[in-house]
Amino acid sequence: MATLPIVLVHGYSDKGASFAGWCDLLEARGYEATTIHVGNYVSLSNEVTIKDIAEGFDRALRERAGLKPGEPFDAIVHSTGMLVIREWLTAYSARQDRLKHLIGLAPATFGSPMAHKGRSWLGAIFKGGKEPGPDFMEAGDQVLSGLELGSRYTWDLAHKDFLNETAVYGPSSRTPYPFIIVGLKDYGWLKRAVSEAGTDGTVRWAGAGFNVRKVTADLTADPSRPSGQKRIRIEPWRNTTVPLVFDAGVNHGSILQSPSKDVVTMVLEALEVSSKPAYEAWWRKWERKSKEALKSAKAQRWQQFVTHAVDERGDGIRDYFLEVGTIQNGAFASLPFDLDVHAYRDDPSFRCFHVDLDRLEQQDTAVIALRIIAESGTELVSYQGFSSTPSIAPRKRDQGKWDAIIEFDSTIGTREVAFFWPYTTTLVEIRLDREPMPLSEPNRVFWFDSRADNP
Repeated sequence: MATLPIVLVHGYSDKGASFAGWCDLLEARGYEATTIHVGNYVSLSNEVTIKDIAEGFDRALRERAGLKPGEPFDAIVHSTGMLVIREWLTAYSARQDRLKHLIGLAPATFGSPMAHKGRSWLGAIFKGGKEPGPDFMEAGDQVLSGLELGSRYTWDLAHKDFLNETAVYGPSSRTPYPFIIVGLKDYGWLKRAVSEAGTDGTVRWAGAGFNVRKVTADLTADPSRPSGQKRIRIEPWRNTTVPLVFDAGVNHGSILQSPSKDVVTMVLEALEVSSKPAYEAWWRKWERKSKEALKSAKAQRWQQFVTHAVDERGDGIRDYFLEVGTIQNGAFASLPFDLDVHAYRDDPSFRCFHVDLDRLEQQDTAVIALRIIAESGTELVSYQGFSSTPSIAPRKRDQGKWDAIIEFDSTIGTREVAFFWPYTTTLVEIRLDREPMPLSEPNRVFWFDSRADNP
């Protein structure tokens, strides 16, 4: 059969040998062994980044896989391999036409809740290299930093491909046809102590797909702001046509090493898609199976939010608290669920929230709002901002703390703008002013003495 070359890219702390079973399956289907290229890369060196790995991937395509410049190929990636291939794709736009099929098996599209544990001393023992030398306990600190929930790396990468005005993925032969497949099983009772609900044991269901959007709340006092411009901007959902399929029979490891019959069929059929109608037909077929899998597994409906709070200069706000609620009768009311929040270790102005939507009561007409409390850590400066809800004025304090309600032009029950949507990731950027205090002069950061004070 006439086929394109296929490259296989593994995940963090793994080796290409883990794809051995998939190689056998592909060869049994008629793919020639010479067209299947199994990649290997270093992920446990503390000095190597995901960008370094993507650059190495590009060179290996030419020098080891023997692909000619511009030669098209397909890719099957597992876990962190998705970040490697996305990084490679976004470096140069011409590469989008070169990659024809992108099949993600349990991809770490927005990282993994296991990454910050892997960066710990215990993680170094279990995942670190065993070669003698001063760095024998390396756990790949730079790679794990990119994999951590709410990382600056995944935030920036999403802006380059998911939120780009020009589509990078989609039902077109000019872009890769992407397919995302995730398992609903975890690792069983033995590893539940280190994994969490709403995952396949390693990656979150809500953080695997490409269906993403961004919400911006700009509460800064920008003098160049056009009169009447809205302070809340809710961008449309992106990549809504990219399939996200769940399979009840696999977890993060078994989807690679012992995939179910359905997963194998999904992948083989995906590699044969060559048109928009065929792409849509693939999705219709497996969407039904996916819904059945979710129902049979009694899977909870999880959603993920990644927030970034910055001041007017673009510097991160490291100490802030967010609460989700609704505006009812002119007052803020908290929604009845807990937010599972993780602050990015290298820069806590980035936070990742995991929400179980099944715990959300039905309030179809309620308007969604966020309450933010930001602290500077000193009485000399404070965060300030315009309230997006004039009827609920922000409380400004001179002790370095400020809080306000941010109301969104959205209701829970409207699909087009719904704030809550299962198995998706929403990026939320909040911008405030950082001001010397008090707001009335003289402030305590910089002042002028009169000549009378300095004879």
